[in-house]
Amino acid sequence: MTAWGHKFLALLVTVLLGAAFSGTAHAQTSDLVSGNALRVCADPANYPMSAEDESGFENKLAELVGEKLGLPVQYTWYPMATGFIRNSLGAKKCDVVIGYAQGHELVLNTNHYFTSVYTLIVPIDGDLAAVEMLSDPALKGRRIGIIAGTPPSAHMARNGLIAKARPYNLVVDRRHESPAEDMLSDLAKGEIDAAILWGPLGGPLVQDNYADFKVIPLIKEQLPPRLFYRITMGVRQGEKVWQRKLNSLIRRNQDEITALLLAAGVPLVNDLGTEVLEVSN
Repeated sequence: MTAWGHKFLALLVTVLLGAAFSGTAHAQTSDLVSGNALRVCADPANYPMSAEDESGFENKLAELVGEKLGLPVQYTWYPMATGFIRNSLGAKKCDVVIGYAQGHELVLNTNHYFTSVYTLIVPIDGDLAAVEMLSDPALKGRRIGIIAGTPPSAHMARNGLIAKARPYNLVVDRRHESPAEDMLSDLAKGEIDAAILWGPLGGPLVQDNYADFKVIPLIKEQLPPRLFYRITMGVRQGEKVWQRKLNSLIRRNQDEITALLLAAGVPLVNDLGTEVLEVSN
């Protein structure tokens, strides 16, 4: 065989081996995602988002996604605290987290399907009902509930509201402790004057249980840190085919997804966090 022939044979073998390994890698990635069920990673006690009785709005979103894919929904339950991704999605026990903040490196994010914002919750007939910003003088000296370490706490500190604030735990096992529900209960009892909660938590809880509360999206804050976040579905890193499939599903069914979220009481804002989306008639 000539020298050129040897070079051509080596090149051919390299191309074939590369194609074979590429096909194997693609098959391995695809094989991780179940074709028989929509396997969802979820917290069993994170109502109003997810719950083991499937009453949360993320459970309803999972049902919608499963219906569009023609697959039954199966859950892997794990508390959404330290180790959640490692012990669920990372352990290959499930294939998607229905709600995950955009840009988190632990997962591969789909396109976002809603944007929400932190909210101020006050009695609807109280003297704080007209407040729209945390710099409002009406909040001075008030007892305000805040989840410790969340972004609004920086705004509270800037505006001199921390001294009388009542902090609630951030990282908890919701099977045993529910800071958001405890905060709203304390507001109802008059132990605090206002509550600050992430909208997808506070909005549905107020809609379900507190008709005399007002939920005020904090869309007028100008200084950092930002208080609005885009929410995606999370899949395993590297699973681009699965990500694209979910992206397509989100795009084609966005109106139905939005309607489900609004019906659940989730306050939705535009992608820049500057305008509240209203329920359309």
